[in-house]
Amino acid sequence: MALNASVGRGLLIVGGGMAGLGAALALSRARPELPITLLEQAPEFSEVGAGIQLGPNAVRVLHDWGLGDALAQVAAFPQRLQVRRATDGATVGTLTLGAAVQRRYGAPYATIHRADLHALLLRALQDAPDVALYTGQPVQRLQPRGELVLAVGSDEQVWHAQAVLVADGVWSRLRAALLGDGAPAFTGHVAYRGLLPIGQAPAALAREAVVAWLGPRLHGVHYPVRAGAWLNVVLVVEGCLPPGQTPGWDHEGQRRQLQQALGAVHPDLQALVEAVPQWRQWPLFGRAPMRGPHEHARGRIGLLGDAAHPMRPYLAQGAAMALEDAWTLAQLLPPAPQPIDWPALLRRWAEMRWARNARVQARSRRNGVIFHATGLLRWGRDAALALLGERLLDQPWLYAGPPQPAGGWT
Repeated sequence: MALNASVGRGLLIVGGGMAGLGAALALSRARPELPITLLEQAPEFSEVGAGIQLGPNAVRVLHDWGLGDALAQVAAFPQRLQVRRATDGATVGTLTLGAAVQRRYGAPYATIHRADLHALLLRALQDAPDVALYTGQPVQRLQPRGELVLAVGSDEQVWHAQAVLVADGVWSRLRAALLGDGAPAFTGHVAYRGLLPIGQAPAALAREAVVAWLGPRLHGVHYPVRAGAWLNVVLVVEGCLPPGQTPGWDHEGQRRQLQQALGAVHPDLQALVEAVPQWRQWPLFGRAPMRGPHEHARGRIGLLGDAAHPMRPYLAQGAAMALEDAWTLAQLLPPAPQPIDWPALLRRWAEMRWARNARVQARSRRNGVIFHATGLLRWGRDAALALLGERLLDQPWLYAGPPQPAGGWT
């Protein structure tokens, strides 16, 4: 849909991925009379990628938005997490999921295709009373002007809003202009990902589990998606950015390149590599953990999701933190008909969110080192998992969230 008129009131959201749609949904549920305009630069709303994991903290947010039944139709709900060594296939740790997680945290652990979650959020927004969704609308720059922010498009189209939420992903141009901290950096890790019908998966592999494979300078994970009908597979190896490849996150991947990077692995994992019909390649880019609330909000402009805190995928919390960002901001909105002091609201939101997001970023980076460990660190990792498996793999500080704002709006 094209936009042919500027906006002069309410909130503007830049980016129609999980973070942007989540923010629009959360804020429209909290204040239905709040005018919200969302601009997506792509010609249509869509989501690339494959599967993602949703811990109880993310599922709790979706339930709070009334999406529990819709989630149950498209997600899978694994019964356990199993950690295996990539070299010999030995199981070195397990965590019971399913009903145990439901009892412990009040919400299940889910796995879902990214496109299914994106479509679920988009459908929920179709009936929102004062939300306008537009595609084909890139925003080139933001200009604060008193009590408004001007957003300028590539064709010099200008939109005016009382506040802007930037949710345009890890390669956000608007973040670079606002914070001046340059482009994200290549992590030295390359992910290969693929999908296959669950019936075509090797018989020896668990189908109702999240299975993590840990090996020297590599790791992998597979789990069911699409209500258990498909298996999502991700294998991460260390290496250089392939020559001639432009930075990004979705490129064609070749089985031969992946096999060379993996080397000799257990037959179960090797069979999975051969079973996936097509691999996609995903060089991983990121940033250092957040250093303070200034990286979340400045004045009337807020950053959320990957634009604020890109996550390495070693704690499976990237989408969850974007949803938590949106949920928390909605919790802090003053009730109608009170006016919204956007700078104060965004400042309080940033102060509440940044440390948790920074902790998840840091833990994700640490996990990447542990997952790919060699030598004594690898031995210590496996010994600790064998002795303390459930205690090490469970994450109460994370899964019991998102933290509830203390005292509501003040």
